[in-house]
Amino acid sequence: MPIKIQDALPAREILEKENIFVMTEYRAMHQDIRPLNVLMLNLMPTKIVTETQFLRKLSNTPLQVEVEFLHMASHKSAHVDQTHLSTFYQVFDQIEHKNMTE
Repeated sequence: MPIKIQDALPAREILEKENIFVMTEYRAMHQDIRPLNVLMLNLMPTKIVTETQFLRKLSNTPLQVEVEFLHMASHKSAHVDQTHLSTFYQVFDQIEHKNMTE
């Protein structure tokens, strides 16, 4: 089944070359499937390599998986461009109350 990721995530191109079915946000919006939501805290210095490895492993499931990445707000990453983090990652304060029911 597909992995739902952000359209421009660099791991997307790598996974597609490996024939792993990756669904973009745009395509997923037009389907009526409830995915399994996974939040990954990526503490590795090589973020893009690690993202690709995580997504490759998750692609071996029969479920549609929606992946979001989390990074520590208190940590300044030295091995990845800050633009990559601000585009593809969130901090806990941004997702703390996401999907909470009252």
